[in-house]
Amino acid sequence: MRIRERAQQLLAARTPFVHATVVRAQPPTSAYPGDEAILLADGTIEGFVGGQCAQNSIRKAALGVLQAGESVLLRVLPDGDVHFPEAPGACVVVNPCLSGGSLEIFLTPQLPAPLVRVYGVTPIADALIDVCGVVGYDARRDTDLADTNAVVIASHGGPEAEIIRAALDNGVGYIGLVASKVRGASILNELELSDAERARIHTPVGLPIGAKTPAEIAVSIAGELIAAVRNGTLGSLTRRNAPANSGPVEAVDPMCGMTVPIGPATEHLQLVGEDYWFCGPGCRTAFAAGKAGV
Repeated sequence: MRIRERAQQLLAARTPFVHATVVRAQPPTSAYPGDEAILLADGTIEGFVGGQCAQNSIRKAALGVLQAGESVLLRVLPDGDVHFPEAPGACVVVNPCLSGGSLEIFLTPQLPAPLVRVYGVTPIADALIDVCGVVGYDARRDTDLADTNAVVIASHGGPEAEIIRAALDNGVGYIGLVASKVRGASILNELELSDAERARIHTPVGLPIGAKTPAEIAVSIAGELIAAVRNGTLGSLTRRNAPANSGPVEAVDPMCGMTVPIGPATEHLQLVGEDYWFCGPGCRTAFAAGKAGV
């Protein structure tokens, strides 16, 4: 499958990934300008942006890009050449395994848009779905809480307490209830909430901008959602659809001293009950041969 087609597939599945593109290659390298790859949150690389040693540096940087949600221009060097300075949006990695040459790779995070579940068939619910579309959020009217970042209840009645409880139990970071202060407090009092749970619920929902009409109220709710996205209240968009505990766990290659992220593609060896991880097959083979000679 081509990189572009695979990227579209991942975007449709709301799976976070990093798109890596080689923008400069100084020989000797195995990669060329224009080479591309997709890097997933578990460290998997699909495509080609360099040999095994370069891949480990790129993999580690890509995991950082996913966490920060910001693009980076990465330069992978075989020595201490620092003519390409560290700067916002750019970084240098010195890889002791490289046989020569250098690479510059542009790493772009592709994160799913915040997923907002809207409950209710009301003018406010209709307007909120429209406003979320304008700001690039994925607003849906279904009741499936999987992969949900925020829930907004704009039904003006019905099983509001049950929806809140389900959203809390599913780890939703932002829960908004369209209600007056008195009615909202009454509904929350039914739930026997902890302080941490109460902090995730917003009622009356929306920023205090004096909104009156359904469209204005929708704008105030969207503003509060934007604030929650930017301050991290909604939780990491990176972790959605990623395997549990798939964060970048690292190990030091016992041969070359390089720090490598542990993942399905990392070279691995188990000897006498101990696990070792390597930057590439060369270091793994050399280490195994050395142990065999002991």
